[in-house]
Amino acid sequence: MSIAESRIAQLRNEIHYHNQKYYVDDAPEIADRDFDMLLRELENLEAAHPELVTADSPTQRVGGDASAQFTPVAHAVPLQSLQDLFDESELRGWLDGLLAKQPEAQFVVEPKIDGLSVALSYEQGVFVRGATRGNGETGEDVTANLRTIKAIPLRLNEPVTLTVRGEVYMPRTVFAQLEGFKNPRNAAAGALRQKDPTITAQRKLSIFCFGVLHSNGLTYADDEQALALMRRLGLRVIAHKLCATADEVLAEVQRIGTARASLPFDIDGAVIAVNQHEIRQRMGATSKFPRWAAAFKYPPEERETTVLGVEVTVGRTGVLTPTAVLAPVLLAGSTVARATLHNQEQINDKGIHIGTRVLLRKAGDVIPEIVRVVQSTSDEIYQLPTACPSCGTAVRLDGAALRCENVAGCPAQLLRRLSHFCSRAAMNIEGLSEAILHKLVDAGLVQGVADLYTLQPEQLANLDGLGEKSAQNLCAAIATSKAQEPARLLFALGLRHVGEDAAKLLLREYRTLDALTQADDVTKIHGIGAAVAESLRGYFSQPANLDLLTRLRELGLNMTTALPAQTGGALVGKTFVITGTLPTLGRKEAAALIEEHGGRVSGSVSAKTDFLLAGEAAGSKLAKAQGLGVAVLSEDEFLLLF
Repeated sequence: MSIAESRIAQLRNEIHYHNQKYYVDDAPEIADRDFDMLLRELENLEAAHPELVTADSPTQRVGGDASAQFTPVAHAVPLQSLQDLFDESELRGWLDGLLAKQPEAQFVVEPKIDGLSVALSYEQGVFVRGATRGNGETGEDVTANLRTIKAIPLRLNEPVTLTVRGEVYMPRTVFAQLEGFKNPRNAAAGALRQKDPTITAQRKLSIFCFGVLHSNGLTYADDEQALALMRRLGLRVIAHKLCATADEVLAEVQRIGTARASLPFDIDGAVIAVNQHEIRQRMGATSKFPRWAAAFKYPPEERETTVLGVEVTVGRTGVLTPTAVLAPVLLAGSTVARATLHNQEQINDKGIHIGTRVLLRKAGDVIPEIVRVVQSTSDEIYQLPTACPSCGTAVRLDGAALRCENVAGCPAQLLRRLSHFCSRAAMNIEGLSEAILHKLVDAGLVQGVADLYTLQPEQLANLDGLGEKSAQNLCAAIATSKAQEPARLLFALGLRHVGEDAAKLLLREYRTLDALTQADDVTKIHGIGAAVAESLRGYFSQPANLDLLTRLRELGLNMTTALPAQTGGALVGKTFVITGTLPTLGRKEAAALIEEHGGRVSGSVSAKTDFLLAGEAAGSKLAKAQGLGVAVLSEDEFLLLF
């Protein structure tokens, strides 16, 4: 395989994976611009090597896939995507080339709303169906959810039959009140794909309409007239400007870019389209996009601000993490006042000190990051402390990170260890929030995880904000956790590199935590590597840690697993990932079958995955497995393995 073939194959796999994350799962992992650059590189490689172009290449597609959750809808008129332009020279070149062939062309320029594209169909003025864009040819019927959007009229001002295209979005003010979403586009897509329309209604989505796809008996010679028609019918139409020259187009694109931070909605570019429909018809389209329109993509939004200070926190494993405290600045729809600095190496590379003027952006449009120093007032780069800010113990360099090794006596590590110990994936002690744990530590009631199991209701009832009933409930939850599987306890102890899956594998083999402390070579277990082995050796070599296990045993915690032993089976040495909804098996039931027959269940797909057990609506894990060549099994195929 040539270098070009190899890179093309790699790009196709990456783009296919990120298409799934964006269009189907509504959970993008990279910034739009990073995705655009991957696609641009693939386009350039295929242009240089046309013999390598295949029908299933992402460059031959219009958009994403329709979700199996909704009824498919075939679009009467394809909802095409647009050619992307990434700088003003590209935009000028596109305009000059178009005007050379169509000198009478005028242009409509408008913001490119960052939302979810839909087609709205009306018959005799009544809203009858709404569908997502999907792959451009087939979308998803989301009529019931669209009916909850107040900006979409259920009856037009005139009894006409037509289909219009619009962009559903979440206003920034609404997004600011939500939690758990990366950005307004992600929140809007998730809301529009809810199975329960009442949830969609609560998200207060809105829409702008920007094009008539087809109509019966209506006349409009250009986009200006079509937009005016939609406005007359009662549809919410996006603001736009008619431009007669390339210079006017460039000026309007620049104006929109300057104003985007102050807009009440997110945009990811500007759309430039020929106004006259007769010229559009003459120009036609490629298999992917019309020749008469393009999208100008702005670079990630950046803002200048000042570093006011640096806060250093200590994590559960003792790592010191510096965070820049910034003069608050509005960036990509939200106010940003903090940004992670990662470690001393990055601080040195960027030359950051308190008082530095820096350029800020959101990585992936989500996480604030400092791009570079704009203006420095000192040559003294900020230095992380040489002692732990929580306990005063000297820190040591561990790779690029500084680490406090006062595991037993560092208050910050204690609080984060306690929080991890009580978390749902660990001992699952309901009600013991970090705020309550903080109070317990401050009151001197808890100095380690074992102390949780000596707490009495009367001690908890005296804490601020807790009463007798809450205290009794917390003590009951703590007592219940004693019966948890020892694999959960091992994970809860927070050993480095020992995650949930590794803990299960270890306890299936050694059966008790006492036996595990005496283990010679845990790497003989499929799925357990040198890092886990080293972590176990280091932990169990400390007398204080062995004393902790003894105390937990005396307090009544379960030390012997009920998990089926790994004594062989059809799936020994095989790693599975489960995704989607299976016809008859629940995920826990399927995982238990795999583990009972010697297999291992992982939460993520990688090159080491042997099988993906996929049900309905498998999503991104299916796409990644296909890209990596992992065998994909249906439930029926899976059951044939035993």
